[in-house]
Amino acid sequence: MNRPRVVVAGGGLAGITAALECADAGAHVTLVEKRTGLGGLTRSFRHGDLWLDNGQHVFLRCCTEYLSLLYRIGAADEVELQDRLDIPVVSPARNAGGQPVIGNLRRSGWPVPLHLAGSLVRYPHLGIADRLKLGRAVLGLSRLRLDDPALDLHTFASWLRAHHQSDAAITALWDLITVPTVNLPAAQASLTMAAKVFKTGLLSESSAADIGWSRVPLGRLHGERAAAALEGAGVEVRTGERVRQIRTRVRGGFEVLGDGWSADADGVVVAVPHDEVGALLPQGSVRAQERLGDLGTSAVVDVHLVLDRRVTEWPVMSAVGSTVQWVFDRTSSSGLTSGQLLAVSLSAADALLPRRPEDIASEVQAELARLLPSFSRARVVDSVVTKERHATFKAVPGTAALRPPAATSLPGLAVAGAWTDTGWPATMEGAVRSGTAAARACLAGAGRALRDRSLAGAGHEEEVA
Repeated sequence: MNRPRVVVAGGGLAGITAALECADAGAHVTLVEKRTGLGGLTRSFRHGDLWLDNGQHVFLRCCTEYLSLLYRIGAADEVELQDRLDIPVVSPARNAGGQPVIGNLRRSGWPVPLHLAGSLVRYPHLGIADRLKLGRAVLGLSRLRLDDPALDLHTFASWLRAHHQSDAAITALWDLITVPTVNLPAAQASLTMAAKVFKTGLLSESSAADIGWSRVPLGRLHGERAAAALEGAGVEVRTGERVRQIRTRVRGGFEVLGDGWSADADGVVVAVPHDEVGALLPQGSVRAQERLGDLGTSAVVDVHLVLDRRVTEWPVMSAVGSTVQWVFDRTSSSGLTSGQLLAVSLSAADALLPRRPEDIASEVQAELARLLPSFSRARVVDSVVTKERHATFKAVPGTAALRPPAATSLPGLAVAGAWTDTGWPATMEGAVRSGTAAARACLAGAGRALRDRSLAGAGHEEEVA
């Protein structure tokens, strides 16, 4: 039997994963990406002599499929992964010595849920009463069944309040994790998605929430490394081109149409954003296809600040009681040789989109001066604001039913992306998992199509849209 021909539309993490999986299974694969490089929403750009990332895409130790992809493309040695979760959490409120209040989310070697008990008991950003009530919510989360569709009818905040969590606790602790992982605050986030984050990241095993990040620009980690791995796997990569339409053929298989080109395929994986899928696929091939736009989008804004001196030795820190959320030291990865480059990541940032970049940067600088006293002694040499308007789908209640599985109604045609039904929020882990699922669905269908075509004999093929 001939090798199945597979076309993958989209060169983000989902498309890269699907292409490698199909190639490793023996398929002849062509990957088509509209941008000039691979990586999708995890990319870098040149700013003068520096490399900046479009966002701070971190991962957890429980992101096992993403870590597997890094090993597959030879990039595992270019990430940092904490030995143990240890995040400084800074508040602009002052202690008796006039300094910002600093707490830590740090795990011990104890089994869950005791691994976080020590840091939560001492967590200074909550009152004693709120700290004593945390156990009720933790116990409640451990009892939730993630496959219960009723969870997606509620917001995480409504569930937390029902489990004796105050608004202060939601803001100072629960949102600290919900906002960057779900890209929504608990008041808007679906209970299904938030529960997935906490049950998997914090309550599955003690090491699950250890944080990792790239030590190099994302364009190198995902783009260049993936391009080399795809070439080594025999995948034809066509960048700067766009898939415009996918048609089925009466005798099985597909015709993939681009701008001035077409290709025949036994299987197709469509790994593009959810708001682009409808225009590519035959009508009715994806569950709730006409409602994919209802998944919406949620933005992420990053503020990159080049300073004339170092102001912190923390590689990563978070903040409460401030418009600043998470801060990353990207000095080394950017290529900066003196001073420090801080990247401030602001998730659930739709409200910031209409604002001028210089106003956003100015506000962030003022907030950092409140959080880090040494910041006031530094000079801001340069600032860059990036706005990822469609960073993730909007994981509000009711969206679980809108996320389709990888397999479509057409054998050999599959969809991939962090917006599909992976059980995860829109994360790098979710994207990789979707690519694996799509590759399997595509190959299963393409195999059937090949067998059918091999028995059909030669003859005229008629296209149907």
